[in-house]
Amino acid sequence: MSRTRLGLGLSATALLTATAVLPAPAHAATVADYTITVDPTARGAAIDDTMYGVFFEDINRAADGGLYAELVQNRSFEYSTADNRSYTPLTAWTVDGTARVMDDDGRLNDRNRSYLSLGAGASVTNAGYNTGIRVEAGKTYDFSVWARAAGGTTLTVGLRDAAGSLAATREVAVRGGWTKYTATFTARRTSSYGRLTVASSADAALDMVSLFPRDTYRHEPNGLRKDLAEKIEALRPGFVRFPGGCLVNTGSMQDYSAASGWQRARAYQWKDTIGPVEQRATNANFWGYNQSYGLGYYEYFRLAEDVGAMPLPVVPALVTGCGQNKAVADDALLERHIQDTLDLIEFANGPATSTWGKVRASMGHPKPFHLTHIEVGNEENLPDEFFARFQRFRAAIQAQYPDVKVISNSGPDDSGTTFDTAWKLNREAGVDLVDEHYYNSPQWFLQNNDRYDSYDRSGPKVFLGEYASQGNAWSNALSEAAYMTGLERNADVVKLASYAPLFANEDYVQWRPDLVWFNNHASWGSANYEVQKLFMNNTGDRVVPSRASGTPSVSGPITGAIGLSTWATSAAYDDVSVTAADGTALFGDDFSAGASRWTHTGGGSWSVQDGQYVQSDATAENTMVQAGDPAWHDYDLHVKATKKSGKEGFLVAFGVKDTGNYYWWNLGGWNNTRSAVEQAADGGKSTLLAKAGSIETGRAYDIDIKVRGRQVTLFLDGQQWGSFTDDKPAEPFRQVVTRDQATGELIVKVVNAQDTAARTAIDLGGAKVASRATATTLAAAADAVNSETNTPVTPVTSTVTGVAPRFTYTFPANSVTFLRIRQR
Repeated sequence: MSRTRLGLGLSATALLTATAVLPAPAHAATVADYTITVDPTARGAAIDDTMYGVFFEDINRAADGGLYAELVQNRSFEYSTADNRSYTPLTAWTVDGTARVMDDDGRLNDRNRSYLSLGAGASVTNAGYNTGIRVEAGKTYDFSVWARAAGGTTLTVGLRDAAGSLAATREVAVRGGWTKYTATFTARRTSSYGRLTVASSADAALDMVSLFPRDTYRHEPNGLRKDLAEKIEALRPGFVRFPGGCLVNTGSMQDYSAASGWQRARAYQWKDTIGPVEQRATNANFWGYNQSYGLGYYEYFRLAEDVGAMPLPVVPALVTGCGQNKAVADDALLERHIQDTLDLIEFANGPATSTWGKVRASMGHPKPFHLTHIEVGNEENLPDEFFARFQRFRAAIQAQYPDVKVISNSGPDDSGTTFDTAWKLNREAGVDLVDEHYYNSPQWFLQNNDRYDSYDRSGPKVFLGEYASQGNAWSNALSEAAYMTGLERNADVVKLASYAPLFANEDYVQWRPDLVWFNNHASWGSANYEVQKLFMNNTGDRVVPSRASGTPSVSGPITGAIGLSTWATSAAYDDVSVTAADGTALFGDDFSAGASRWTHTGGGSWSVQDGQYVQSDATAENTMVQAGDPAWHDYDLHVKATKKSGKEGFLVAFGVKDTGNYYWWNLGGWNNTRSAVEQAADGGKSTLLAKAGSIETGRAYDIDIKVRGRQVTLFLDGQQWGSFTDDKPAEPFRQVVTRDQATGELIVKVVNAQDTAARTAIDLGGAKVASRATATTLAAAADAVNSETNTPVTPVTSTVTGVAPRFTYTFPANSVTFLRIRQR
């Protein structure tokens, strides 16, 4: 048994008395006492079936090389330096003999620009993704290729790895113009290192070289990788948001055509992604690779339908974000995108006789997809420009499709000027739903369980479209679970919520954390996935009002040393001073005697130049140097700073305890578009205060930070920039109670995010209940992380006895527990 299950002290069939104290893990401290009081006669918020869902974005190779089951990488020879500087049209291919990738009038079609010219006796071999092409003994694989050979040729197609053949070789006779040819392989043995080779006896042209497992999710052609799709299905999501994310609101808004110069770095546009796969456009992915669009809008709609979820597409608003931050000023282009959005709704919902419904039907789905929600835009950091365009989309959609809800957003952060402006515009316009996004530290999630308690019940509802606590350890998942109790308690305001991102291929990672990890032969749910699954499979229909006691906490002043840093920027610092509240000088450095008092804890290259402390590497990230006493509190920090070159501005730290715990004022961050105060707690960051703004190169700035108790005031060039008070407790004990109308059960959901077991007196308010209940528990060491070979965070189900209107139950340290209690 794992240490997790030993610490929990029960197996899947164990019987426990409700008053029994579970053995605490060895690392746990003594038991703490809590109370939970439930009022079963009161009516809390109704919880919609669609409350929890998933967000799919093609990041971390989530599509090609991931959910999209195609095993051949760069199957149409479209890879380009526009996608990634290291790419060539033959990336993932090796050539034996003569072969050239062509871009001329001999191509398969205008939208599939490149093809391979293969010489007589030559061959090409594809390496697939990760370690190679994965095949399993006894399973069937479907090969296809578009080929032409005026004089005729025989293609010899084989599957091998270093140990030899993986399947019987196939021969395909090719003659004449472009035609699709197929063959079938049955794997003789299992391998994760396969290579697909295509050889030609005579000159030939090839395109769309493809190999698919026959056993895709629900056995659909051009289908999805079965294990990954099944992990989505197991969540029982209420909606699927797609396709992004930054894919939607970055790059050119032009189409893929001769008129636009066949632009490769475009925003995701749905019409590029439907129809026969060989006619779909290619595009550069914002995250640094190519996207084939084999997984397109039709496949997304099918996925949502197959898992029983509501489809929720996101379309560009013609204002870029994700650091690009430009509003497109082209009215004709805006009108074209608005019409494309109306066409999308017709594609989803129109009859098979309509223009775009006919396209859907031709792809194999004559019945509508029942689209009810659509989102316009994603994380735009220019709220006024975004909202002006959003209103035009919304008006056009509502005029033609009044039953479709149009979702807006509040920018890329949980607070700040952009957030406040966006929410003001959304409230004034009576928008249905506003999409909030934030990625914060576990401490932030523990501190902000009450975030939505004070939201206006009569205003726009919230779609929490992206959130995560910056890690895949069990402590991260615990903080998210604690936060989710607050989402459920406020289900009358928070109508939709989805963790992000969904998938990560472990060999192609651009973003962490992620819900599901995979390689070419296995997949596994993170600790965060187990939390999401537990909540999504046990939501209930209505909140039952309840309250709980809290954890006593002692909140002293902000303490810590100071620090200087940069991010992709070269900067010079000078005249650093720290003065106590009573005027006593604690620290001063004008660097006239060097920088021996500073400790370099980050990257970059620091040196004293002309009496200034200069970080000269304009590409290095987080170049922190630290000085002073970690016990300092109630002080004034002064720094003079000058940007020399690079993408951003300055990072001035205070309250520095160690490399993972500090505050810093990030001036000119996010590609020099805004400034913010961020708090790092155990390596994860949260934004406490943010405003738009930039830092000029070559200009000297006076930076002053005043720390008093837990209040901080910040000054830039003598003018107050902002202030905040960091005094919210990070409460580790959270709960919510819901009712499952179908089963008649109360679901008591308790999160205990601390190294102490929680002995809890539960008062069910006189409800008549069965004496036995079902407990599902997730418990592990706080630093536990699920992996391909070890899953310490795994649910354990048990039967609890001794349940009564009043009973005591001890929740293990670092645990999430759901008690399903049947009412009589």
